[in-house]
Amino acid sequence: MVAVLLYMDWKFTLATLVLFPSCIVPIRIFGRRARQAVQNQQENMGQMVVTMQETFAGIRVVKSFGREAHQVKSFSRSTMLQFRNVMRMVKSMEVTGPLIEVLGAMGFGLALLYVYVTNLSAGRFLALIGGIFLLYDPVKTLSKMHIVMQRSVAATVGIFGILDTPSTIQDPPDAESLDSCDGRIDFQNVTFRYTGTSSDAVKNLNLQIEPGKSYALVGASGAGKSTILSLILRLYDPTAGAVRIDGHDLRKITQQSLRQQIGLVTQDTFLFHDTIYNNILFGRLDATREEVYAAAQMAYAHDFILEQPQKYDTVVGDKGMLLSGGQQQRLAIARAVLKNAPILLLDEATSALDSESEKQIQMALQTLAAGKTVVAIAHRLSTILSCDQIVVMDRGHVKEVGTHAELLAKSGYYRHLYDLQFNRGAEHKDPQPEELFEVVS
Repeated sequence: MVAVLLYMDWKFTLATLVLFPSCIVPIRIFGRRARQAVQNQQENMGQMVVTMQETFAGIRVVKSFGREAHQVKSFSRSTMLQFRNVMRMVKSMEVTGPLIEVLGAMGFGLALLYVYVTNLSAGRFLALIGGIFLLYDPVKTLSKMHIVMQRSVAATVGIFGILDTPSTIQDPPDAESLDSCDGRIDFQNVTFRYTGTSSDAVKNLNLQIEPGKSYALVGASGAGKSTILSLILRLYDPTAGAVRIDGHDLRKITQQSLRQQIGLVTQDTFLFHDTIYNNILFGRLDATREEVYAAAQMAYAHDFILEQPQKYDTVVGDKGMLLSGGQQQRLAIARAVLKNAPILLLDEATSALDSESEKQIQMALQTLAAGKTVVAIAHRLSTILSCDQIVVMDRGHVKEVGTHAELLAKSGYYRHLYDLQFNRGAEHKDPQPEELFEVVS
């Protein structure tokens, strides 16, 4: 089309096309504004969703403190900010069309001036001006496409920012696959500090965990117990020293193969918005239905599952919200039972259970732990009496190691924690472990 117009009258064509480059500047300006508006809109939408989730999840706290009006006001502020961001985006998108129309009108004015000066014939003028207007339509379309592309880019920046973030834990090119293990774990002069903190979570830690035995980690909050589990899972690498399984440095083992050898039950149970069956099956995806049932029975979950409306096909809701805390914990234990890994990590695995259920789960865990290496965290000393060894932690160091009876006889830090737990003075007679289990369970 441009070639035809130039052939018909190159002076007229150049005079009217001189305004086309001027369209680029406003298109770029309003494109950037639209992109920024969409980014602000996405960020504010995230804040709105967080406010809604927190309000609904903590509705009991909101109501008990009488803060309904406060939460409504907070959500209203986010809503108004979202409205303003949407309006900015709409303005940026819609202003380019009229702007190009104005530029087109200016071009038409220049064309009329050219006709007046050159006495161009009416027929040639109409042919030329028709061709010019045919060129303006693609420009308008391109301007709208540019705005749409800027919106799309802004909407995906956050997603690709997350996807492109490199993992802090990387497997080396020559990493080995740990297809099986006996379960021996060694901490050799391990020091670790969390990013952004000024002190070490564990420092110069030396600890040998023998295969097939159970170890309880005991200590005050912040003693380093959870850090030990995280290092075994290789969620972090030590700042100094090495963690080894069966003599293999974890940094030289593929993360996938390492975690296949470890079962985990945490204090904060996480269940997917899926059926009970699929939540247990997550422990081992190739398990049969009979194996899932057996795992549920070992975790004392089978009976309550049969009471559900759809039994094993009952959907548990978001994060298991349709189940009680104890029921959620039993499903998490059933998931670990199904995985049947040689190493079992427990972080207050019975914290959400009533006394009777806790006693049953303790027996189930003892059955599950047979022949496995077990590392358990317990703030309540009553839950770790059956462990082979108790590791007493204090400020990132191993304070004491021994059996329940041995540590009580030392009258050291463990004895101090024990007395705090059961409100006993040194003058009181120590109960036998089995007697204590009967009392506290």
